Amino acid sequence: MHNLKEIRKNFDLFKSLIQKRNINLDVEKIKKLDDLNRQLIQKKEGLEKEKKDISKSKNKELFEKSKDISDQLEKVIIEQKKNKKQLDEIIFNIPNIPHTDVPEGNDENDNKEIIRVGDIKKFDFTPKTHFELGEKLKMLDFDLATKTTGSRFVFIKDKLALLERALSNFMLDKHITHNGYQEISPPLIASENTMFGTGQLPKFEDDQFEIITEEGSERKFLIPTAEVILTNVVKNTIVDVKNLPLRFVASTPCFRKEAGSYGKDTKGMIRQHQFYKVEMVSIVENDKCLSELERMTDCATQILDELDLPYRKMLLCSGDMGFSAEKTYDIEVWIPSENKYREISSCSSCSTFQAVRMKTRYKNHNNETTFVGTLNGSGLAIGRTLIAVMENYQNKDGSIVIPEKLRPYMNNLEIISAN
Repeated sequence: MHNLKEIRKNFDLFKSLIQKRNINLDVEKIKKLDDLNRQLIQKKEGLEKEKKDISKSKNKELFEKSKDISDQLEKVIIEQKKNKKQLDEIIFNIPNIPHTDVPEGNDENDNKEIIRVGDIKKFDFTPKTHFELGEKLKMLDFDLATKTTGSRFVFIKDKLALLERALSNFMLDKHITHNGYQEISPPLIASENTMFGTGQLPKFEDDQFEIITEEGSERKFLIPTAEVILTNVVKNTIVDVKNLPLRFVASTPCFRKEAGSYGKDTKGMIRQHQFYKVEMVSIVENDKCLSELERMTDCATQILDELDLPYRKMLLCSGDMGFSAEKTYDIEVWIPSENKYREISSCSSCSTFQAVRMKTRYKNHNNETTFVGTLNGSGLAIGRTLIAVMENYQNKDGSIVIPEKLRPYMNNLEIISAN
């Protein structure tokens, strides 16, 4: 979230910076609402002081005047709250400002490729899709999921279920043992305030699965990513700078409605309503966000290096970044059946954007209280890694070779076959 005090310093500069996100912001409306809000606050404080002074005087002749002030005060408070709500609705829905490193652009076509790693395997047969492989092995069942639950769900069975679990355990071990992340097994349900803290609400409410709870309680949602819970571990706190950086990792299911994606990637496991993901989160001093982003992205690519999967690293343009991000790298893995790269991880620096919403601060080395920086990244998406392993390690007969790094997690199994 943006600090209105900072926006107020130079409205025109803020407008020019936010336009890089392809947003035509009505700055004049913000100015008008902000000016009115401050006037109403000033008027409210003046009336409160006047009423307090009358009360102190204990002059009964001023009783009617005090009552009139109370009526005025009530009207001013109602008007100020209404005005503030309008102002908040605008501010809450403005995305983060892109960092100067970020290329300007409209969509994925304007993203910048940084590097390609790994050799793309040349098959002497036409590679099958992951769902063709899985269905032939009788280890992926989309029809059963549709019958029991609905579309965009899947039953993963037998050795593929073991492979899915092996991927999760391998990633966790790597991030905990080698990359210095603390494992957390978090709740899978987040409150409305928690969802607001990381930027999922109010902007992306249509994409969330809300849970029906008892009447009068705070709204609850299934987490769309573990980032929501892990980042909010520090909400409403002043973090001791000695404890920074904080690095957390979790492997959780994630739940998304995929609103607006009708007709896209409906076949297979690419775009599901429920999927597993290993998520990394960092809480850092705010001047160390960009160096932490490079570190986090390297932690994600290490997984692909160890699994010997070809990938490329992309720097997202201003129009393709997530709502809370100031700078994002996408890691895209090679999918043979599609003959193209597909996103398998997104690592973002959010600067202080989420910290302002969460009210998370620290005292820097000058003893000034300031907002922390937050980062998040997939390390990696389990389902898409499963797809990449299945397709890149497939044989002509439809069997799948297990990458060497995963074999210790699979009872030293070397190949998955129908036999």
